[in-house]
Amino acid sequence: MSRHRNVRGYNYDEDFDDDDMYGHSVDDDYCISPATAAQFIYSRQERQTPNVEPVEEEAEDVEEMPISPSIAHTLDPLDQGKLYSCLDQMRAVLGDAVSDATLTQVALQTGFDPQKALDVVLSEDSTPTLSTQSSQGTAALPGRVEEKAPARRTTQEPSIAQRPEKVKGRDGGQIKMDSEVVSKVARMTVSGKKQTMGFDVRSPVDPRTLSPSSRRGCSQEDITMTTASETPSKRAETPSRGPGAGEEAVSTPTPGRTPGKAKQQLNIRAELEKRQGGKSLLNLVVIGHVDAGKSTLMGHLLYLLGNVNKRTMHKYEQESKKAGKASFAYAWVLDETGEERDRGVTMDVGMTKFETASKVVTLMDAPGHKDFIPNMITGAAQADVAVLVVDASRGEFEAGFEAGGQTREHGLLVRSLGVTQLAVAVNKMDQVNWQKDRFQEILTKLGHFLKQAGFKESDVFYIPTSGLSGENLTTRSSAPELTSWYSGPCLLEQIDSFSSPVRSIDKPFRLCVSDVFKDQGSGFCVTGKIEAGYIQTGERVLAMPPNETCTVKGITLHDEPLDWAVAGDHVSLTVTGMDIIKINTGCVFCEPKEPIRVCSRFRARILLFNIEVPVTQGFPVLLHYQTVSEPATIRKLLNVLHKSSGEVLKKKPKCLGKGMNATVEIQTHRPVALELYKDFKELGRFMLRYVGSTIAAGVVTEIRE
Repeated sequence: MSRHRNVRGYNYDEDFDDDDMYGHSVDDDYCISPATAAQFIYSRQERQTPNVEPVEEEAEDVEEMPISPSIAHTLDPLDQGKLYSCLDQMRAVLGDAVSDATLTQVALQTGFDPQKALDVVLSEDSTPTLSTQSSQGTAALPGRVEEKAPARRTTQEPSIAQRPEKVKGRDGGQIKMDSEVVSKVARMTVSGKKQTMGFDVRSPVDPRTLSPSSRRGCSQEDITMTTASETPSKRAETPSRGPGAGEEAVSTPTPGRTPGKAKQQLNIRAELEKRQGGKSLLNLVVIGHVDAGKSTLMGHLLYLLGNVNKRTMHKYEQESKKAGKASFAYAWVLDETGEERDRGVTMDVGMTKFETASKVVTLMDAPGHKDFIPNMITGAAQADVAVLVVDASRGEFEAGFEAGGQTREHGLLVRSLGVTQLAVAVNKMDQVNWQKDRFQEILTKLGHFLKQAGFKESDVFYIPTSGLSGENLTTRSSAPELTSWYSGPCLLEQIDSFSSPVRSIDKPFRLCVSDVFKDQGSGFCVTGKIEAGYIQTGERVLAMPPNETCTVKGITLHDEPLDWAVAGDHVSLTVTGMDIIKINTGCVFCEPKEPIRVCSRFRARILLFNIEVPVTQGFPVLLHYQTVSEPATIRKLLNVLHKSSGEVLKKKPKCLGKGMNATVEIQTHRPVALELYKDFKELGRFMLRYVGSTIAAGVVTEIRE
């Protein structure tokens, strides 16, 4: 490139005037260093004696010696060809470490057999013989080789002593030769000769500094590895465990083999205990009539637990005062959207987490307004336990509990969706001066209803609280009006005493999608609760009903990235390899080998609530299943069952009234992903709604198509 840079804009017309300049590329006027000119510029005068010196070999390299003329003249052309062929094969193995004179002598002795010649050269017993013959023969080795030979012999004496003398089997001779070739090449590199087969030896190793384990020669294991490896690349890896790399083998052991499938190696239960610090996971949903104080109660609880700092709480207080809603400051902890804060009601399920003494609680704040019952069903379907908040004020409890109120409907919904443990937080008790009579009145009315709904009395707990003042939330109240007649636990203690359900970790992976959104980077995100099994990053999952496969690139739990997640976790998955248009709320992610069943017609056992219109064949309903809201039709009324025993009372009824237990066949407008209740209880429950009210709850008993 120097030449091209310096001849830009060169006037070639001037060169034609002088014939002497014909052979020169540039004139001496151009600024070129003598070294550059000597290397790259052609000169007629100096073409006989070029200035470029050849690259010298390493100082310790052995100079090659030509074949003796007497030997070349005494051989006939056929033997000369055999000699040159033998020398080429030997040189391919040994490189430049042994002189041509020595190789020629050995080739003549072995009758031009390259295998025997290599065996003689590489065997330690032939080393003194070679030295003697080379000193007495036609051509002697240089003194440098004679000096180095004893050093190599000293280095490898332990290896030769421990090397097996005989190798049994049909290929014993070849095995021995390969192992000795490898050892010889390793010795060449250690003793300072130039590297011949690409072995990376960083520095010469002094045999006196090696430990006995490092000086140990090629063991039987090394010979076995050499036999198993047939390609030169594999054979080149073997000496790294031999004497040449013994020092490195001690300091940096070879990494173990990568385990097969990571999912098979993961002890999910042990990892789960490590992640949670011994605390069990609990999914809690807060339900109740609108304006019962659910968001304020839980927002104040989070503030007292330290999940909300004082600066943020002060900001909420100032903003709520400006909006004329000073009492909504704690509710704004969970009601984050502007529309929820403007309207003063919860519209979507707010989700956060907090920890108790023995639990890691995922909190879901469900809306109480009847217009947002579908959102409440979505939250309740993902819950293990529930807190039912009721207003203790005069007239407010009755409005929520009587016909048209959401207290009854919420209680029925959570019980129908599998929640068996319930804590009733009697809120706003400070407005009735902590009256015991009012508390007992609410307890009597609610207890009778909850027992009819299917709750056991031993699984229902009542706690008097005040969400605005924070009494009896995280610590037991010291108010004398309350302590005079109540000595039970506070709300946080009651939540901590709930028993965690058994997770379906060993079942195939199932995740119900509750939200889909586009995130930064490639792919998109889906959120939902893992109902069964567990998932790891990098695994492929199947989305049903779209029947599309995608890859999980990332897992996030409460804004914390994880490598795996297990049943019960509310996670956000980043997936790729799939179009976001094909995924919507209600899809189910599952294992490709064990997919969830997809159908549009199934049979179920349903329990009818208080309905005004009897259910007949062809009755239109809205099916709520996990996060799915799908229009459906009751195609057949199969039979009427006994509530407790399940005995068939009547076949093919004409209609179904309130309180009946029956088996029906339901057909959806679009296919939905379902599981049988007996296989997956979490995925076998559903709700039926009609004209804004819940009319029935059911479980899937048979999937038709």
